[in-house]
Amino acid sequence: MVQVGFIRSKEEIKYLILYISERLIAPVPFEVLQELTMCDPAVDFFEFSECLNYLVETGHMTRSSDELYAITERGVQNGRACADELPYSVRLTADRLVKEQNAAIVRHRQVQSAIVPRSSGVFSVILCFNDEQGGSLWRTELTVPDRVKANDLVKRFEAAPEQMYGSMIRLLFPQEKE
Repeated sequence: MVQVGFIRSKEEIKYLILYISERLIAPVPFEVLQELTMCDPAVDFFEFSECLNYLVETGHMTRSSDELYAITERGVQNGRACADELPYSVRLTADRLVKEQNAAIVRHRQVQSAIVPRSSGVFSVILCFNDEQGGSLWRTELTVPDRVKANDLVKRFEAAPEQMYGSMIRLLFPQEKE
């Protein structure tokens, strides 16, 4: 079954890539930009790839050494000039998806972890919970006996860092009894 979308040309795909990229708060990998751009069923992978490569070649987008894509000033200017060419419904969908992606980017900046193997065979697990500006709210390093426990600790921390932070604060500053 053929899905019908609103995007009709490669030019509109380029406009959509620029529209999305301008609204992202950080560079993103190819796959994320692809998923966001394919918010319209008429956009296919091959056309998306071709359009993105064209935008990089023409200086509208950059691709970093770690394969992250970001819009350039030239891309911002040209994207703004062409944004009205995109169907309104596509812009609304793109805005919703970009908002969700930006929330995920902020969350990734706030919750960080690392597993460091030690020479003795144990693992150090570093857990960081940051505020929205990148300042550290809580940072701790724990030693665990194996990688399975280290992975489990990271998974639990990343699922509920606010609860762990709150528990730590309550332990350190217990309520005084009246």
